[in-house]
Amino acid sequence: MPSKYPAEVRERATRMVLDRLTDYPSTWAACQDLGAKLNVGAETLRKWIVQAQVDAGTKTGPSTEELEEINRLKKENRDLKETNEILKAAASFFAREPGPRNRG
Repeated sequence: MPSKYPAEVRERATRMVLDRLTDYPSTWAACQDLGAKLNVGAETLRKWIVQAQVDAGTKTGPSTEELEEINRLKKENRDLKETNEILKAAASFFAREPGPRNRG
């Protein structure tokens, strides 16, 4: 699913919150205040902040690259399962077909 926000908006908003975190009692308070000013939902902005912190190594969790790889592998797995089901259906269909007919 494509992102609702362009990458530039995400980067700018994330940088703005990270630069001003010390001005607020919590990350959530910063996201609520700055999110309203940037027309970005507070929870969306909070998720961006957490991911930026993970990517920077200040928090634990899967990095953006790891999440992209996981999503790619999930899609590949889904495609392979679908292909496997198609092949099973085709094998079943052809197994029911009578052998070659003699034409005489």
